[in-house]
Amino acid sequence: MNCPQCGAQVGATDDFCGNCGNYLGWGAKAARDNEVHGPRNDASGRVDGPGGGGVAGEFGERRGGGAGPASPREADAASAARRAAEAALIVPIEVQPPADPATPGGRAPAAPSGPAGPGKFLAPADAADLGPVLPGRPEARRPLPTTAAGVSVIGPPCPVCGTPNPPDRRFCRRCATPLHPEQHARAATRRRRWRWRGDRSRWLRRLAALAVVVAVVVAGVIFWPQLTGLWEDLRDRLSSTTAVSPASTAATAEIPGHPATAAVDGLSNRYWGAPAVGDSIEFTFAAPFRLLSVVVHAGASAEEAGFATEARPTALDMIVTTEDGTNRTVPVTLADQPGSQRTDTGISDVTRIRLVIRGAAGLAPGRHIALGEVEFFRRS
Repeated sequence: MNCPQCGAQVGATDDFCGNCGNYLGWGAKAARDNEVHGPRNDASGRVDGPGGGGVAGEFGERRGGGAGPASPREADAASAARRAAEAALIVPIEVQPPADPATPGGRAPAAPSGPAGPGKFLAPADAADLGPVLPGRPEARRPLPTTAAGVSVIGPPCPVCGTPNPPDRRFCRRCATPLHPEQHARAATRRRRWRWRGDRSRWLRRLAALAVVVAVVVAGVIFWPQLTGLWEDLRDRLSSTTAVSPASTAATAEIPGHPATAAVDGLSNRYWGAPAVGDSIEFTFAAPFRLLSVVVHAGASAEEAGFATEARPTALDMIVTTEDGTNRTVPVTLADQPGSQRTDTGISDVTRIRLVIRGAAGLAPGRHIALGEVEFFRRS
């Protein structure tokens, strides 16, 4: 026999193909039945195979060319047909006597009425001459698993049912279980690998998203100070300002009548008098704050007449100390003219500011340097 799916040769007792695992089913079962019982009748009652074409008889004999006893199932069918003929097919017929050569026309004289006359009924044995009788609706036979009894097979047993199989089979001949699981596992692994390769876009998207997150984190760690400064500058521009008064003021030197506190008293006609270049004044604050800008009024007065009576600072070093002790120096350049001059800073956590005079205009013997007023501003 050959497998109807792949064409591989299979045994007569095999239920499944050893090459492709296909269930042999009806074809193998019919072939085995033909070998064991011979050809079977179809629904019309005719016999398949050589000598077929006849009709199932009444008493379990094959008619129409086949001789010999029928199977028990066929005998039951014939008995049922006979009983049906006795019950329903009793037909009155006219019995014609045989021809008599002495009679004119070759016909015998008519038979008299009576038991042997025209009213004679068919005997049950004569009902078979009427023709075949259709059996009941055929019932499909279920396939039954065959056993390997009487078949000598040398090979490894099936891991599920224990049936021995030849070494070259890939599937069990009884239950179709794969006989080489490691090969199927490798094939499944290859399929999963190709499936991953076929869907690489999803993994590429995930890797791209992970790379973006890592890049953002690294950039944040590296550029965190710059980012903080940009954020604070944005807040400085969007917020309003308010003045901050120092808690204490001290100077390295001062002219009598012009103390250091005069630089932060809010009056433009009073000033701190420094004897020479290099002197400094220091302002201390009660709480840390963000210094946005510093406004300096140079000269002895805000008016033109009193502005030039004393020397004026033109260059200052503003040393800003933050809460953590870090010092930051901001150079301040002043124009030699009356009025306020502003310097923007943007320094956070300021606790102390020291102004050091680095240059002065109009300095002469008998004159000193006048610093009229200093103002500090923070965010409100």
